[in-house]
Amino acid sequence: MRVSTSQLQQLTIFTTLLTGGGIGTMYYLQQKTFIKSDYHGLALQKLEACPAAMESLGAPPLKVHNIRLTDRNNVITQHMAQLKIPVTGSKTGGYLHTSSVRDPNTNRWSLKQAVLKIREGQTIDLMNPPPPFAAQTQAAEHTDGLSMY
Repeated sequence: MRVSTSQLQQLTIFTTLLTGGGIGTMYYLQQKTFIKSDYHGLALQKLEACPAAMESLGAPPLKVHNIRLTDRNNVITQHMAQLKIPVTGSKTGGYLHTSSVRDPNTNRWSLKQAVLKIREGQTIDLMNPPPPFAAQTQAAEHTDGLSMY
């Protein structure tokens, strides 16, 4: 039985589209799983509750981007979750580095570490945030050495 080149081309295109659609769907579902998780939500709540971090980003509005699935900083097991969440505001962006553990008795997640690393080099520990005035002073000192021209 002979198959024409045209039919093979059509089969190849169909298979490529089907595979691409499947990969895209799996990527979307995996990102949705991260967003719905307690360890992701706890980290974002901590970020949104820190005025110094929100001010540094220029948020609100705060935009949370998809997690890079190939990044080795993103590790999730049954008992721990470590994420590197990309976030941006109107001024700048950065990564929210988090670490959470699950209590085996209650099956609840608790946030152990949350650090915002901003592109310009500033680091804010969300578990021990600086007072709002100190954050403004620190941001001003950080930009004093930069030329505006």
